[in-house]
Amino acid sequence: MKLYNSATRTKEEFVPNHPDIVKMYTCGPTVYHYAHIGNLRSYIMEDVLEKYLRYAGYNVKRVMNITDVGHLSSDADTGEDKMLKGAKREHKTVMEIAKFYTDAFFSDCAKLDIKTPDVVEPATNCIDEYIRIISKLMDTGYAYFAGGNVYFDTSKLEKYDVFNDFDAEDLDVGVREGVEEDTNKRSKNDFVLWFTKSKFEDQALKWDSPWGVGYPGWHIECSGISMKHLGEDLDIHCGGIDNAFPHHTNEIAQSESYLGHKWCNFWVHVHHLNTTSGKMSKSKGEFLTVSLLEEKGYDPLAYRFFCLQSHYRKSLVFSWENLDNAETAYEKLIARVAALKPGEGEVDEAAMAQLKARFTDALDNDLNTSLAVTALYDALKAKTNDATKLAAVADFDRVLSLSLVEKAAELREKNAGPAEEEHDERIEGLLAERAAAKKAKNYAEADRIRDMLAAEGVTIIDTPQGAKWKRN
Repeated sequence: MKLYNSATRTKEEFVPNHPDIVKMYTCGPTVYHYAHIGNLRSYIMEDVLEKYLRYAGYNVKRVMNITDVGHLSSDADTGEDKMLKGAKREHKTVMEIAKFYTDAFFSDCAKLDIKTPDVVEPATNCIDEYIRIISKLMDTGYAYFAGGNVYFDTSKLEKYDVFNDFDAEDLDVGVREGVEEDTNKRSKNDFVLWFTKSKFEDQALKWDSPWGVGYPGWHIECSGISMKHLGEDLDIHCGGIDNAFPHHTNEIAQSESYLGHKWCNFWVHVHHLNTTSGKMSKSKGEFLTVSLLEEKGYDPLAYRFFCLQSHYRKSLVFSWENLDNAETAYEKLIARVAALKPGEGEVDEAAMAQLKARFTDALDNDLNTSLAVTALYDALKAKTNDATKLAAVADFDRVLSLSLVEKAAELREKNAGPAEEEHDERIEGLLAERAAAKKAKNYAEADRIRDMLAAEGVTIIDTPQGAKWKRN
């Protein structure tokens, strides 16, 4: 398996540090509001990576943080505290906000069939870990105290900017207009490890520390949580591309200075979900959530399918038209699986091995989910029996997580219901709907009806006098 490593800017053969386990860390949400579907693209692709590692035979331990304290809205050291902002907006305590939106996040993940990581740790649980790391950084000269805060001194590093091939637009996320310069810093790249002097007079969450009562900086939490649960080395660290700088850059700086050795082998970054006007973000008001998709009648798994059709290292453009196309394709895919006859014949192991090889070749090539989906379609078109095709679909869906077998079974059961006369009347009605759709040049709807009937064992024959049908 080869993965693109953002730190080396090359595809590299994935070899874990330890033969018995893959240590994987993924940046979790700041739980001050609902996750939008742009955020969730990253979690979908990280889920595919974890599931494919397990599919390939690795034992995986995946850890994710929940940012329930701080995280300033500039994604650096200044700006408005996101958690406090959420609490003020909804007239709740910070911890009430954290609990509500943590639950909402995992509810959305469940709808998208995203597996909950093995360890989920709120930042507020690990204050002692942060203090221990910061104390050592102070003792070894990598950190300094100024103006009431503790800063990491980036001048002590031989190389600070690890991810230096990203677009300027991506790196500018941490440097926004309207943010006052912090004059306590020795260098503009220095960052806060611990705040005691906060601009927020009513900062809700504070703890005792050797430097005074305060709270941790954003970046230190991922280092502390990772080391607590995964030890002193990581195989894979994932996150959205906008986390590369400053967040992941600062994680590397503080972690490797604390440990005295390399910390993480592979950095995997998922690119943005864009709208036609640019990157999707809460601040722009483009607040598309899983719940909103459901309200509009979309199956959340159609959105997962939409994401899988693009490579994780390419920006993906969201529009309602694009989502409609993905949903139509997803429904057709379910109908094709439903048309297979369960229990007919034995699985052809040789054919199955060939189909599986195409699937694994795609995912071994830097998690190419688009080609993996193509391999799924190839399995449905293969010259083999239905038992083998169904086995391939079920096998591939261990990674893709599109619930294809389950939804196909539901469709078969639904279509098996009406009595013969009612069934004939229903088919005639569907043919009339299909004819109207073709007349309106809505070919996607016409194809959907054809595929749905095919799944029921009904073949449509188009003639100059109109469409006829017959049972297979």
